[in-house]
Amino acid sequence: QVQLVESGGGLVQAGGSLRLSCAASGSAFRINGMGWYRQAPGKQRELVASIPRGDTTNYADSVKGRFTISRDNAKNTVYLQMNNLKPEDTAVYHCNNIYAPFSWGKGTLVTVSS
Repeated sequence: QVQLVESGGGLVQAGGSLRLSCAASGSAFRINGMGWYRQAPGKQRELVASIPRGDTTNYADSVKGRFTISRDNAKNTVYLQMNNLKPEDTAVYHCNNIYAPFSWGKGTLVTVSS
């Protein structure tokens, strides 16, 4: 069974930066196909960044140019560097596989104040 543990969230002012981490464990884990999702209060979960295959990365238009997804294969860890944060980035952030999701972790809360 795969466990996903997200961390790195917090309270930051608009324009600030945070780096989220997603540590995965379990023999079934495969780092290819991992993505970062977020869910704001009252809204549906949305995919904001992913590594669909190889070194290819995809981003939602709302975060393009501000967020960067990366991974450390040896550590089974996926990161999300978030720069120039905006109040609308406030949400709970989760990582998961975009093709065959594992059980969802608790996520990490990002709050951006104006």
